[in-house]
Amino acid sequence: MKKLLLASVAAMATTAAFADAHSPVKIGVVLGFTGPLESLAPTMAAGAEMAMSEVSESGALLDGVTVEPVRADSTCIDAAAATSATERLITGDGVAGIMGADCSGVTGAMLANVAVPNGVVMISPSATSPGLTDAEDNGLFFRTAPSDARQGEIVTAILQENGVNEIALTYTNNDYGKGLADAIQANFEAAGGTVTISAAHEDGKADYSAEVGALSAAGGELLVVAGYVDQGGSGIVRAALDSGAFDQFYFPDGMVSQALEDNFGSEIDGSYGANPGTDSPGAQLYQDMASAADYDGTQPFSAESYDAAALIMLAMQAAGSTDPAAYKDHVMDVANAPGEQILPGELAKALQIIADGGDVDYVGASAVELIGPGESAGNYRQITFTDGTLEVVGYR
Repeated sequence: MKKLLLASVAAMATTAAFADAHSPVKIGVVLGFTGPLESLAPTMAAGAEMAMSEVSESGALLDGVTVEPVRADSTCIDAAAATSATERLITGDGVAGIMGADCSGVTGAMLANVAVPNGVVMISPSATSPGLTDAEDNGLFFRTAPSDARQGEIVTAILQENGVNEIALTYTNNDYGKGLADAIQANFEAAGGTVTISAAHEDGKADYSAEVGALSAAGGELLVVAGYVDQGGSGIVRAALDSGAFDQFYFPDGMVSQALEDNFGSEIDGSYGANPGTDSPGAQLYQDMASAADYDGTQPFSAESYDAAALIMLAMQAAGSTDPAAYKDHVMDVANAPGEQILPGELAKALQIIADGGDVDYVGASAVELIGPGESAGNYRQITFTDGTLEVVGYR
């Protein structure tokens, strides 16, 4: 059926960009270039734009259509600003798809207020709120990072393996933080653990001593910090260390980055955590490609960003069109079996296979497998801190 559909649309042009092979198709790159995850945005953008450059240089997309990235700042936390930026991308720049956004709250706002009304595909590399699973998206929203419903299971498993039975939990007061905290608490308690307190914290404060005081009073063998590394999450850790309230932490995905090592060094030795990641062959290939391009491909969500952009372009090829109304129905096809497996650096090969009427199974840099309503099945990289250094100790 897939091949018959491909053949029927191969000669069709449903957008101006496809009608004129000399006009580039524009894809938005919407990330928090400012805000609580700004330290992650550069390598995420670099990953997405590397995939776009790879496709443009191949000349294989829709008989020579090139791809032009257009950046916009989601801020990660300001839904109104993210919505306005996305409106400009769609109505002003004419993007045919969006790689982003990063944080769950702004992603949901962009989807509901802009992408769905305008019929534009969004593929997020890092929005993990379980609430997005059931979002009304008209088949336009996908994500290459797993839902925090899965992360709650991972956190519990790692804590149990480390013999932890009692935790204090703090979370950033937004959709991401609340959804993750709920998933952690539900899973940990179902496994027999105790959550002494689950308390929100606000980003942007200069002093977190009151919050840490409440967490300390409740007690716990360690503190789980479901926050942002460039904002309140690090503020909580600093206050906890300075007061002696906690000296061991568990760090979920929003906290795991080079910035954590830079901020605290050996002060957090013995702490641990996890973020989406895989040790698949594609992961190493991507890291090598990133190193050659002079950026760090091991940084969180960079691989997922490369994959998100790649899926948009492969779906366009499968649809024979850059029109989101046409290619949205092909994202799941190119992401999953059956078909020839495609790794980073093989986008030209994939485009040619599709053009010849074949099927591809895009594995990419993060071992892509989309389930349910178009979200990642979920792979995680487990880390710990030893001698002031973030070390990868396993994958699950």
